[in-house]
Amino acid sequence: MEPTNLISTTGLTKRFGKFTALKDVTLNIGRGEVFGLLGPNGAGKSTLIRTMMGFLKPTSGAATIDGRDCYDSRVDVHKGVTYLPGDARLYGLMRAKFLIKQFCGLRSNADVDRALAIAQRLELNLERWVGLMSTGMRQKLALSVCLAVDCPLIILDEPTANLDPTVRGRVLGLVKEARDAGKTVIFSSHVLSEIEEVCDRVGILKHGELVYLKPLSDLRQQHRIQFKIEGDLPPPPAELESLVTIRENHRGYLVETPERVPDVLKWLTQFPLEDVSIEPIGLQSVYDQFHH
Repeated sequence: MEPTNLISTTGLTKRFGKFTALKDVTLNIGRGEVFGLLGPNGAGKSTLIRTMMGFLKPTSGAATIDGRDCYDSRVDVHKGVTYLPGDARLYGLMRAKFLIKQFCGLRSNADVDRALAIAQRLELNLERWVGLMSTGMRQKLALSVCLAVDCPLIILDEPTANLDPTVRGRVLGLVKEARDAGKTVIFSSHVLSEIEEVCDRVGILKHGELVYLKPLSDLRQQHRIQFKIEGDLPPPPAELESLVTIRENHRGYLVETPERVPDVLKWLTQFPLEDVSIEPIGLQSVYDQFHH
């Protein structure tokens, strides 16, 4: 049987002189998983991806894809990966359709017909010269080429940048289809709603460190209850004490809980609450804990 994890990093560190771009990143990404990678510019997302691709040699630690060392065996690693960089460069002196055929001709596992179908789905005019395309059109072209390759791992670095909302939705649909086909996807984005929609798990980088790593299913169970009450709120019962976080703010009390929302509400309804609102905590709240 194949190992459950397709990607593994252990203590992965990358320094450029005195600057540490990645620091001791240990991470496993499973087969058939869509993994969301979050963090502002300079957090280390692209450095992590480029190190996984073998473009950068780790200062220390190791990374493997399908059991192969990402740097020492990078040629073999690349055979099982299709990669869309955040700054994809395309030949300007070609028409889009010709460029697709050229790129697909470089890989035995690339399907020209699929690339053309994806381009049509993304509403890309294939008769345009690439050099005359807008940034968004070139992004559609790069996605068409990337997603036409049949391989176990897809790495997408800011795939929806410069795309309108309709096309963004179609790109997310393609990512879901890839997962349904058993492929692993690394999805790096600044758009938190996209991560919430398509990813199974999310990791947040800060100054090159992996500071948060959890399944999205866990996050969806977390809720925030806001209310007002006259006087002080009594402490929760012992069985809920470790499950709730209670804070006061300008709107009254704020209670956050990762689970057992009905039990928390049963406790709170003993008191004369006013202006009650309940909402999921969401990825934005978690992200703001690290990047405000």
